[in-house]
Amino acid sequence: MVPLSVFDIAARAMSAQLVRLNTTASNLANAGSIAGSEATAYRPLKPVFASHYDRGLATVDVERIAADTRAPERRHQPTHPLADANGDVWVAAVDTNQELVEMTETARQYANNVEVMATAKALMLDTLRMGK
Repeated sequence: MVPLSVFDIAARAMSAQLVRLNTTASNLANAGSIAGSEATAYRPLKPVFASHYDRGLATVDVERIAADTRAPERRHQPTHPLADANGDVWVAAVDTNQELVEMTETARQYANNVEVMATAKALMLDTLRMGK
């Protein structure tokens, strides 16, 4: 097995953050969506990460995408076209404020990893210039 470089580690972290950002975007896109039953209502998605260790170095991978366990909100709207026999509709349990905080944090983490790669590249180029 080839040892991981700083670029490999940062790339895996960036990939994980991209999955995190995509699930957050999906949650925000479905905020307020309405379904005719609790079973068909949108459930917010959350990535589950797993740490992997290789010779003292830690990396991260996305283990799976899990649906949130919060139940959708039941609203009584008998005139809604998706209302069930009781006149209820189900609204996705997406907290937009929480998702926006998640998106901001994800963007910061992604930017941190871009900076790690840029710094590693600059240090490698400086090392090569020293050899000339």
